[in-house]
Amino acid sequence: MVSTPSEPSPTGPAPLLTLTAAGKRFPDGTTALTGVDLAVSRGDFVSLVGPSGCGKSTVLRLASGLTEATVGAVDRGTDRISYVFQDPTLLPWRSVRRNVEMLAEVTGVPRDAYRPTAAELIELVGLAGFERHRPRSLSGGMRMRVSLARSLVLAPELLLLDEPFGALDELSRERLNDELLRLFGLGRFGAAVFVTHSVAEAVFLSTKVIVMSPRPGRIVAELDVPFPYPRPADIRFTDEFTRLTARVSRLLRAVEPA
Repeated sequence: MVSTPSEPSPTGPAPLLTLTAAGKRFPDGTTALTGVDLAVSRGDFVSLVGPSGCGKSTVLRLASGLTEATVGAVDRGTDRISYVFQDPTLLPWRSVRRNVEMLAEVTGVPRDAYRPTAAELIELVGLAGFERHRPRSLSGGMRMRVSLARSLVLAPELLLLDEPFGALDELSRERLNDELLRLFGLGRFGAAVFVTHSVAEAVFLSTKVIVMSPRPGRIVAELDVPFPYPRPADIRFTDEFTRLTARVSRLLRAVEPA
């Protein structure tokens, strides 16, 4: 069952996303998720970690409405949701600027309204001067910056990210983590759900890290991340950060299939 958007709660604003005992069974009989309870509110940055095939990406697809839960409920408190995929999925014949503008263009936003926003985002993601370049002339990290800017042009309240930096080298990944948190701090999106296989990335970015079991995926642990924003890059080298990443890693080892 899927309902969207939800009505505000009398005790406060409704979460941007709520999954209640949500499960997904595919037509071939594969059960990807079972009994997933998750609430995401404005200001939350939630990372999902777990073994390959545990249903992390399926959670995002349920959250976005790209697929429907077969049991349980998915309740969206907003229709302003953007999705960043593993591949930048840029149109090769469009320039950086035209790729960033694409979502606003196809949803019918007037050009005078989206052009300044797109230009500002291009600058914020570090691509000023590359507006006329085509994707083939950009590095992998630069293409992902275009994808990120494109996802933010409509000012989403909820940003879904499916391992967007997984194909990048470690230094590029860390730089884009820094950029993503800077955009979060600037209020370019209200909350995020982020899928990753990198424990360090999850801890660095998040307010909460969720550990999932092997398929059928379910939540086996939720860990609050105590570090306040903004987070300096060198927090990755502190004892507190190391202890928390070690704790998440131990939980992952405990659920990894033999």
